[in-house]
Amino acid sequence: MSKERNLNLFDRLLVQADTALRTLAGQSTPIERASPSHEYADIELTDSESKHVAGLMRINHAGEVCAQALYQGQALTAKLPEVREAMEHAANEEVDHLAWCEERIHELDSKTSLLNPLWYGLSFSVGAAAGIAGDKWSLGFVAATEEQVCKHLDEHLSEVPHDDLKTRAILEQMKQDEMEHATRALESGGANFPMPVKNLMTLVSKVMTKATYKI
Repeated sequence: MSKERNLNLFDRLLVQADTALRTLAGQSTPIERASPSHEYADIELTDSESKHVAGLMRINHAGEVCAQALYQGQALTAKLPEVREAMEHAANEEVDHLAWCEERIHELDSKTSLLNPLWYGLSFSVGAAAGIAGDKWSLGFVAATEEQVCKHLDEHLSEVPHDDLKTRAILEQMKQDEMEHATRALESGGANFPMPVKNLMTLVSKVMTKATYKI
């Protein structure tokens, strides 16, 4: 039996607090995969291109901060131990994305979003609420969220300069991983959310991305 199953609620809250601090401070657990951008050489971007790409990557980084919070919140309130472990495993996989985005942002001489603490808190609350609602809805929310992320990644891929292979490699690998997470969540029994709910999620996402792009 894993050590995680022996933790009581207070212990898990301490773990969540530690994870939140590490995520927001850029000190998450060590990554398992090196950034796919390392395979490509740097190119010289114009000032406007560099600023735009940095803004897009700041959005993606904030999205990964939200993903960490979402999964941690769901893991805290998940009913079944296997669902809790699945959420924690997914969060660990997202750590790679978090590090890749932050590294690319720094390469572009920019900074991560100042709004990340706010997004983390809101996402953690939503994740915890989804877990309380039941594992079926919790997993369904994961699938719907990952679908939204994939749409954003497609949009960003269409805006990134074609010769910026470093950024494109990161976005393409992230998209592949997110699609797998969505599929896995549905196959594990997640509910397929109705279109009105997905449309509402899209609206909220647009508000968050516009703010994060600049701040």
